[in-house]
Amino acid sequence: MRARDLLRANDRRFCRVAADLGPADWAAPSLCDGWTKHDVLAHLVIGYGSSLGVVVGEMWRQRGSFDAANAEVSRALAARRPPGELLDDFARLVECPTGMGRYFPRALLLGDHVTHELDVLLALEREPSVGGDALIAVLEAQVSLPNPFVPAYRNSRGLRIRATDVGWTHGCRGPEVHGRAADLISVLGDRPRSLERLRGDGTSVLSARVLSRPNRTAS
Repeated sequence: MRARDLLRANDRRFCRVAADLGPADWAAPSLCDGWTKHDVLAHLVIGYGSSLGVVVGEMWRQRGSFDAANAEVSRALAARRPPGELLDDFARLVECPTGMGRYFPRALLLGDHVTHELDVLLALEREPSVGGDALIAVLEAQVSLPNPFVPAYRNSRGLRIRATDVGWTHGCRGPEVHGRAADLISVLGDRPRSLERLRGDGTSVLSARVLSRPNRTAS
């Protein structure tokens, strides 16, 4: 399945999953440092519905910090619109994006959306239902392509990584890290919550890399 089709199918599935969350769920912290799940949902809507100029303008106000600008515009939108309305916005934009998300590579957007779904669900101790094809596509893209917003490429360097549930592997030498694909995606993205679920002689190396940097906010 093409990345475009995987992205759309995954986004539609996320809408169904997210519809079951209640107000207390959305108000609780996500795995993004300093972000509620409501903030994460607003971030996803901004990606599909806002122009790049919105973020660039906020970066100017935040003295060039993308992370600070990203956080500010997401929290501002979350303050204006409740989760139910944002989820309706997202469902509509999945079918017809109007903002900067139209121009991003679909494989990178898929990684962004899957990672943030995990930020929401793993923080609630809920099992994610992301499809195997989508998980493999995210892992493959994130460990293969340097990305200033996602640290998976550098976190994976020199390691053999194996997803035990979807038959995916990366690397041919070095210490091994293995575990479920969703947990690998989350940890490689600098979310330490699932470190305890990973196994292998490379987990200490990966753990040191992840814990040596502050947990990033949404990309």
